[in-house]
Amino acid sequence: MVWKSGITLIEPNHIVTRGYRQEDLIGSVPFASVFFLLIKGRLPDEREARMMDAIITSSVDHGTTPPSTHATRIVASAGVPLPTAVAAGILAVGDVHGGAIEDSARILQEWVKKMKKENWSYEQTARDLLNNLKSAGKYMPGFGHRIHTADPRTKKLFALADELGITGDHIRLTKAIEEEFAKTKALPVNVDGAIAAIISDMGFDWRLGKAFFLLGRCAGLIAHAYEEMTREKPMRRMCEQEVEYDGPWERDLAKNV
Repeated sequence: MVWKSGITLIEPNHIVTRGYRQEDLIGSVPFASVFFLLIKGRLPDEREARMMDAIITSSVDHGTTPPSTHATRIVASAGVPLPTAVAAGILAVGDVHGGAIEDSARILQEWVKKMKKENWSYEQTARDLLNNLKSAGKYMPGFGHRIHTADPRTKKLFALADELGITGDHIRLTKAIEEEFAKTKALPVNVDGAIAAIISDMGFDWRLGKAFFLLGRCAGLIAHAYEEMTREKPMRRMCEQEVEYDGPWERDLAKNV
């Protein structure tokens, strides 16, 4: 059997990634651009490179509020190695936490195809999209935020996408969806929705949505694990909320009741 991979060639004293010698990439190409190379098979142009760096930076951390940070810090407090604590945080990323980019990008890419095929306007597409989701008992991910009423990261990312000429159908449809929401209830685009729209306009597969979140957030989790390990006492009390027991009352084992 031959294991085929088009990513990196490894030979004695020789490493080639996507056709480039790694020693040539080192110190010459920023990390975000190397990630672009790994996925796309080519180096990004200057516009794409700036956008990639901005996307990854926008996901780097969100304080101690997310489950991934909770998991990292709680596990770090048990005295485990740093990779174990960070891995615990990564394992907390799923469809509910960190999954909105993927879900939103999938929906946007599907409906932009419909829009082009049917020659619909952005407004009509947004309206039909939301009605379709509502009738199916689903919601549009990437809108609204439990803390922010206007996500500051979204504004910056969209402004940069405009500046760099990256804005396309997916970003425009996202803004039309936001306007459609505003007719009944304000649900501004959050950072996940913004990233989903931008990576879609950059031609990335929606299945890479979680990858963009993980790439940025991993740095934040490392920082939280290290801070917990160096600033706090082991096994400190981090869950202070009251717990109300609602299980069965004490039983008599001898009577089996």
